[in-house]
Amino acid sequence: MTTATLERPETVSHGGEVYVTLSVAGQLCGVPVLGVRDILAEQPITRIPLSPPDIAGSLNLRGRIVTAIDLRTRLTLPPCEDGSKRMSVVVEQSGELYALLVDQVAEIMSLDGDLFERNPPTLEQHWARFSSGIYRLDGRLLVILDIARLLDFSNAN
Repeated sequence: MTTATLERPETVSHGGEVYVTLSVAGQLCGVPVLGVRDILAEQPITRIPLSPPDIAGSLNLRGRIVTAIDLRTRLTLPPCEDGSKRMSVVVEQSGELYALLVDQVAEIMSLDGDLFERNPPTLEQHWARFSSGIYRLDGRLLVILDIARLLDFSNAN
């Protein structure tokens, strides 16, 4: 099992925000680095019978069972091509660990908080529903995922 434990920056100068950036269906996304516990290469996932379609199953992280969420399904995006390797970004929410299945993990970025924008009205609904806002980066849009909303299954898709 390949894992990477992230070093947590104590402070970021000038009111900046630090994100782990990742790709889902070609879209650049970010999650706050302080909420990320691990980044995993492709892992064996055990399907959970009768679970919702966006729950890919569970995986074993150093003896702890972690629920795996398929971000493509959760965001109502097309499934990835068969045989595509996917990575997991492990986040913590309410004391539980969740593995977000993503296409690729890019880098850790420190961004000026003054450049953060609320979701524009033109942002597609399947992104806006789980986004806290965006950054515009040299012709690309970085969608910041709201982990609490993403992991709230009380309102079914």
